[in-house]
Amino acid sequence: MGTLILKTATRLLTGLILVFSVYLLFRGHQSPGGGFAGALVAGTAFALFAISEGAQALRRAVRIDPRLLTVIGLLTALAAGMTAAIDAKPFLTGLWWGMGHGADAHAFIGTPVIFDIGVYLTVLGTILTLVLALEGD
Repeated sequence: MGTLILKTATRLLTGLILVFSVYLLFRGHQSPGGGFAGALVAGTAFALFAISEGAQALRRAVRIDPRLLTVIGLLTALAAGMTAAIDAKPFLTGLWWGMGHGADAHAFIGTPVIFDIGVYLTVLGTILTLVLALEGD
């Protein structure tokens, strides 16, 4: 368990680091960042939390088995890659859908973003598994 200063700083910083992690995730396809970088930053926040509060507190905070998170991420990334097969295009071909009507569409979502989310979940699940194994119970 960490000191009072570490615990206080961790409580203040963990949320901020996780918000920055999500920012990196969604910024990443066209700019530096993405699922991998965002998950590394989130893993840093959870590692700091585990050092400060302990492995059991981290398990309670995460509430999902990290191995399941890894599997969900892998399936999400695979689904994003396989979506192109529906259009008879090669694996991992980017497809985009507009939200709105026709030419007035103002927001777009695509398979690259879904793939990045899958990578994010896979890497974060792996990091959490390692952190919890190293911290012990």
